[in-house]
Amino acid sequence: MSTPITRRAWLATAVQQEPAPVTTHRAAELLAASPWPTSGRNTARKDLRALAARGVLAAVDTDGRRTYTTTTPERSAA
Repeated sequence: MSTPITRRAWLATAVQQEPAPVTTHRAAELLAASPWPTSGRNTARKDLRALAARGVLAAVDTDGRRTYTTTTPERSAA
């Protein structure tokens, strides 16, 4: 029997597969195509912030905009 994945775990995996840092807008788009399609922008923002607080994602401020990227070595090696 498989273990169900949480929305935040799903989002973390999706962000890790993105070629560029992810904005809240992009995270909301990713969630719209997820098993949780009714998740909106506020949910995406809170999930990104929670994942960054846990060290799964890194928050980066560039030109007054916050983006999120993975903290795994695979991403920095690419």
